Amino acid sequence: MPARVSLFVTCLVDQFFPQIGLAMTRVLERLGYEVDFPEAQTCCGQPAFNTGFWGEARLVGRHFLKVFGGCDYIVCPSGSCTSMVRRHYVEIFHKDAESLGAANALAPKIFEFSEFLVQVAQREDVGARFEGVVTYHDSCHALRELGLREGPRRLLRSVRGLELREMDAAEECCGFGGTFSVKFDDVSAAMLAEKIDSIRRTGAQSVVSADASCLMQIRGGLLRAGLPIQTLHLAEVLACV
Repeated sequence: MPARVSLFVTCLVDQFFPQIGLAMTRVLERLGYEVDFPEAQTCCGQPAFNTGFWGEARLVGRHFLKVFGGCDYIVCPSGSCTSMVRRHYVEIFHKDAESLGAANALAPKIFEFSEFLVQVAQREDVGARFEGVVTYHDSCHALRELGLREGPRRLLRSVRGLELREMDAAEECCGFGGTFSVKFDDVSAAMLAEKIDSIRRTGAQSVVSADASCLMQIRGGLLRAGLPIQTLHLAEVLACV
């Protein structure tokens, strides 16, 4: 087992949901890891990349490579940010040999949180207890770009006191998609409404996901619908004992 992991907490967790980063730290430390937080970290560059500003994305990406280049393992509470570094840095740096080399060297070191627990730490039971019925929402990047479907569910099923109920639209997008929800707000709202209906039909008390962006979108929909269903990141559930 490696002695140290470095956290990349992402912009949303840093600015809006710091409890997710703290929960992730508690789980990793419980498993015996020494957790490091590189304070110079900023963004991975995904918002600029998705909007077509690749020059700006490269500037941010080079900073990321500099900050995390010497790490053994990087753990991230987001499938979308993990995917950006692992899969899309090779696109934005294809004409920059030095940065491309650094990106290729770093790609095997970065893991989404549940992915790290299951594949690297090889733990599904992390000693968590959470009383209640939950349903799980698959974030698009984690599912479609990283292929993470069963790992988060195995982790949840190993939590004492927790009942996992699958929604009928678990793999459908919540409608956030970063700037998509701003540019195409009507479409985003319609997609969210379908997701909220699917969550409600499960009878779950909590909806869990591995991406704070999806949870932010879903939480807004639940609040506007007046539904007493809480949103939780997977790390927050696994941190409970």
